[in-house]
Amino acid sequence: MIDLPIYSSGTDSGRSYTVAPSKIIALGLNYRDHIAESEKVNVQGFTKDIPMEPILFPKTPNTLIGPEQPIVIPAIARSYGFEDFRVDYEAELAFFIGDRCKDVEPGQAWQHISGFTCFNDVSQRNIQSSDRAGWFRGKSFDTFGPIGPCVVSHKDIGDPQNLTIECRLNGSVVQSSNTRYMIFSIPEILSFVSRNFTLEAGDIICTGTPSGVGAIRAGDVVEVDIEGIGILRNPVREE
Repeated sequence: MIDLPIYSSGTDSGRSYTVAPSKIIALGLNYRDHIAESEKVNVQGFTKDIPMEPILFPKTPNTLIGPEQPIVIPAIARSYGFEDFRVDYEAELAFFIGDRCKDVEPGQAWQHISGFTCFNDVSQRNIQSSDRAGWFRGKSFDTFGPIGPCVVSHKDIGDPQNLTIECRLNGSVVQSSNTRYMIFSIPEILSFVSRNFTLEAGDIICTGTPSGVGAIRAGDVVEVDIEGIGILRNPVREE
């Protein structure tokens, strides 16, 4: 269980948000520049075609870790002896569902969001590419969902659809974009997801990553920095 501070108007409110989702729904291919680097990512289902509707996949709650906790490269992935072994960072904006909801219209989406935070959709690329069942296992190893460093409400974050988003690896900028470049907006995402699944209070939706994804290794430090939220920092180690 992770408790994140709730920020109000840029200051710590003294309250905390307990991160305990029944499900985590993530989006693939939601930034055009990330789609353009499909050959670099090289996983099944990743093409240069612009999706006609949001591409959804699950991450399980065991992935969740807080700020400063280590991302652990799993021993089982190493055991396959992949020639070009890759575990990647993916900086993303995530939001929490505020109440039980289903079939939400895009115009009503904001009232069902309780807050926003940073997320790192860590991905084991070799397994993501080779598993016949798809992306599930490569996305859901323990520690593959760093989240934080705080929760910021809609009224305090400004325009969630116009936030700079950056990832730094060992202090060097590797991803730099803005949430305005999403293919599917936050209201469109929430509406689509809720037409497929009943959402519960506390569920997490991750909105996709921009271009610049790349590999992490033991000893690295990854930082996800989103305007109005702050910096999510995690070291990396081997299991």
